[in-house]
Amino acid sequence: MSTPFYVSPQQAMADRAEYARKGIARGRSLVVLQYADGIVFVGENPSRALHKFSEIYDRIGFAAAGKYNEYENLRIGGVRYADLRGYTYDRDDVTARGLANVYAQTLGTIFSSAAEKPYEVELVVAEVGESPEGDQIYRLPHDGSIVDEHGSVAVGGNSEQISTYLDQQHRDGMTLAEALRLAVQALSRDTNGGEREIPAERLEVAVLDRTRPQQRKFKRIVGGQLVRLLGGDSSAASEEEDEDGGKGEGKDGDSAK
Repeated sequence: MSTPFYVSPQQAMADRAEYARKGIARGRSLVVLQYADGIVFVGENPSRALHKFSEIYDRIGFAAAGKYNEYENLRIGGVRYADLRGYTYDRDDVTARGLANVYAQTLGTIFSSAAEKPYEVELVVAEVGESPEGDQIYRLPHDGSIVDEHGSVAVGGNSEQISTYLDQQHRDGMTLAEALRLAVQALSRDTNGGEREIPAERLEVAVLDRTRPQQRKFKRIVGGQLVRLLGGDSSAASEEEDEDGGKGEGKDGDSAK
């Protein structure tokens, strides 16, 4: 009878972490930035149906890089948690920190379980406050740890290089147009140090806008409004457009997508 092959717990965890990191690195990067009136989510995503960014609750947004089916399951679980907590207690009891703790427990349990592979996902949970000082951004890597971020954060493929660039260029009080252009510049940088062009139709952009009169602060930036913001037109930030690019009554991001 042969002796079972022994792998130390430390080596097993290191192998699982490397497996998850490689899976996440194959996906496209995304960035989340604070600006004067809220938080903006920007990522390269040619699909109009499979979203990287979604609304979780009134002031809370969700962003994810990695395997779509895995982070979609997490997103749906987050929506259910938020709806149940808001209905049982109060809408103000649903917070980004509470949601991040739930995601951390789920990811940590899966990562440490030998019965299944780790999730190949990296999440960002953000909540817009009444003022910039009240904004919250949490990054959750594959192992379930929680990182409290300020100003800007990048996840996905080339996140380390993008984060370095954002740390150098991001500043407090930026307009939405300025933050959006900075995000696109960061995403356009390749590993060789050069830049490539990302057309507007390949971008997915959403914001948590604290100035919206509606209770729900999440909205998508699409079509002509996105083009004008990329061109530097700050006045376009206050426009409401539907996802077909026409001006409408302000269609919110559908959390069931």
